[in-house]
Amino acid sequence: MIVIPAIDLKSGQVVRLEQGRLDRDKVYSSDPAATAKKFAEAGAELIHVVDLDGAFQKKPVNSAAVDAILKATAVPIEVGGGIRDLETISFYLERGVSRVILGTAAHRHPELVRQACGKFPGRVVVGIDAREGKAAVEGWAETTAVPAEELARRYQGLGVRAIIFTDIARDGMLTGPAVESTRRLMRAVKIPVIASGGVKDIADIRELLPLARKGLEGVITGRAVYEGTLDLAEAIALSKQGLSKKTSAK
Repeated sequence: MIVIPAIDLKSGQVVRLEQGRLDRDKVYSSDPAATAKKFAEAGAELIHVVDLDGAFQKKPVNSAAVDAILKATAVPIEVGGGIRDLETISFYLERGVSRVILGTAAHRHPELVRQACGKFPGRVVVGIDAREGKAAVEGWAETTAVPAEELARRYQGLGVRAIIFTDIARDGMLTGPAVESTRRLMRAVKIPVIASGGVKDIADIRELLPLARKGLEGVITGRAVYEGTLDLAEAIALSKQGLSKKTSAK
């Protein structure tokens, strides 16, 4: 299980939202590239980048900030937010992004997922964001009637590299990861899953470690690192140690 620090971009700045609400944001840095450098120095193996403006405007908005991050570090990055077609996918991958994240577009147009995975094997990730168990789209502004597990099953066999699962109620709240709902999603598919939302401290990383045996590929953390309740280097070191003899699989 790898620990993946997040950089959420709004108007070129590094911010964090509470439960995905644009009116509840906090700016942590005006220099995304410097933030990425700090993550690299802490040992990050992958950086999660989201264009929040792009998610709502349905097109890339913070691509200049993404470029700055790419130039600042050799650590691979994944980018999501406003990616709705093959042209935009190519736009990012050709700039040096390691993999792209499809959210709303994947839900609205499953065929795009198939096409993208066929054209860019191993470089397409699907984001499933859930509110009370149901998938949410359009920058979390709209909640569908589709259960997260059912949506995940639709991507089985298409070549999706991983599924990022976010419990919206916990995102940016430092209330602990959604272990049970993450476990349910993992049981629904054979695709590797990355947990997102709610991580507060090293105890949360330790709680998620047993799921690595079940297919949890990683965990994304944002606000906890920025607020200082989680030491990124310590979390990465713990994740590399894997399960200790005292940790039982759940």
